[in-house]
Amino acid sequence: MNAQLPDDSLTQLLDKYDALKLSNAEVLAQYPKGAQVLRRAVKDGVVNKDSVKTDRKAYRDQLQNYMQQNGLKPEQELLRQFINQKILRAAYSNNQLQEVMTSFWFNHFNVSVVKNDCSQFIPTYERDVIRPNALGKFSDLLLATAKSPAMLYYLDNFSSSGNNDSMKQGNGLVRDRLIQQMHNTDTGRFANMPKLKKGKQPQGLNENYAREVMELHTLGVDGGYTQQDVTQAAKVLTGWSVYPMGAYGNAGQKLIDRIGDEKLQSRGFVHDGDFLFNPNRHDNGEKTVLGHHFAAGGGYDEGVQLLTMLAHQQATAKFISKKIAVRFVSDNPPQTLIDKMARTFINKDGDIKQVLITMVDAPEFWSAAAVREKTKSPFELAIGSVRSLHADISQPYQLFNWINKMGEKMYYYQAPTGFPDKGQYWINTGALLNRMNFGLALASGRIPGVKVDLAALNNHHEPESAQAALITYSKIIMPGRKLDETIKRLSPMLNDPKLMEKVNEASAKTPAATIAPVTDNNEMMDQQAGLKGKRKNNFMAMQTAAGNNSMLAQVVGVIIGSPEYQRR
Repeated sequence: MNAQLPDDSLTQLLDKYDALKLSNAEVLAQYPKGAQVLRRAVKDGVVNKDSVKTDRKAYRDQLQNYMQQNGLKPEQELLRQFINQKILRAAYSNNQLQEVMTSFWFNHFNVSVVKNDCSQFIPTYERDVIRPNALGKFSDLLLATAKSPAMLYYLDNFSSSGNNDSMKQGNGLVRDRLIQQMHNTDTGRFANMPKLKKGKQPQGLNENYAREVMELHTLGVDGGYTQQDVTQAAKVLTGWSVYPMGAYGNAGQKLIDRIGDEKLQSRGFVHDGDFLFNPNRHDNGEKTVLGHHFAAGGGYDEGVQLLTMLAHQQATAKFISKKIAVRFVSDNPPQTLIDKMARTFINKDGDIKQVLITMVDAPEFWSAAAVREKTKSPFELAIGSVRSLHADISQPYQLFNWINKMGEKMYYYQAPTGFPDKGQYWINTGALLNRMNFGLALASGRIPGVKVDLAALNNHHEPESAQAALITYSKIIMPGRKLDETIKRLSPMLNDPKLMEKVNEASAKTPAATIAPVTDNNEMMDQQAGLKGKRKNNFMAMQTAAGNNSMLAQVVGVIIGSPEYQRR
């Protein structure tokens, strides 16, 4: 529970990812966005901006040379390192609960790399905000996310000001439509929403973060707040912004240069790492949120009071407890379990570890209705598979590509809701085919940079037949489960020498993002089994790229793709 088990081997693997150790300011300096590189190159006289239109290749070459000469790297390389470390931590860390809860809280306090303003800040958001607080006090986690540049830019609170009420003009109307669409989990539609014009940010009160901190982060949609509470909370949080760094906040930098960093506190500013409270942008009037009165002139402290109050509400205790129970128990957890967890949440000051302990100590957690009820997300399927097979991972990004193909593009989910944690979101005809294809690709060594030694799992004892292999490896990969029905259902698929080709061809024709729930996973497996003919197995002598027996690779691939293995 304390996430303090030694992880020396993992640390050694992560050492080569130098970008993961950088501060936000260092990230901005070394991994600038393309537009920032262009502005710098034009300013330095290296690139003629008119060449962008006349000679694209020469323009790209000039920019690439400029970046190399100045030690600059593309932002995609930063994101690649970040994703690689995520895969490696999940696959190899001894502190699995911390990693699971880090993923849970990142999804709960979701930010997305598709929003350019916040993308460069996301690696430190997970490293410095989410992971250290994943098993701590909820109020600490809430405050840390509220003050992080990633969240401040993602939900626009960095630009919220109490100085005027013009947000209904110009870009404000677009922003209202945008935030409404962000509630819709159909991210394809969300991606087509109109984008805000570049340039000067609209001034005035911005309610995006205030609304989401109540609806998604604390109280829940039925948490008893009103639109008036949202507006008042937004006023409380005006002035919460980002300390100027890199190409961000030039106007703020000029203000700080004029005042002097050492005099900020005496002027009512609060500088904490990359966070800056600017009293000049704060609404100094009286406010009332959920019946709590905030006196005029409260400054930064009233924002802390607001978030602390939200973190300790009964509605928050129930909302967070239910969300944790949905993650670990079932899509529809018993209310009795949620109530027990919520009482602990209140009595233990939002201590996340204590809430988890209450959950696993409850009989509802171990009931027959809860066991194996949850469906693995693509990330969980991929990570669970490589851990079960003791895979050697030298190219973790290859696993990310497969996870994306199966429907979960980590860190790219656009809406602040985060990925839905419901089985029907993940399982459909295309998803099951892609999952089966993943299992076959992993077991047969067809994922570059991911090696498995299937024989070693069984102490190098070669099964006498495909049926014997199915029984033996089902027990190895899914220990402690009743497997009679699963083995019976999978057996017809063992002797099809073209199974890999058929599944690969079928999954290639089906878009991974198509969400059309299948009512019965076993029925889908029967349909897949029906593709085959009654042939003798002729794979015994063949070898795969990884040196694994092809019969064994097909057996293990079928197990990983089976409905039973899709269950946690």
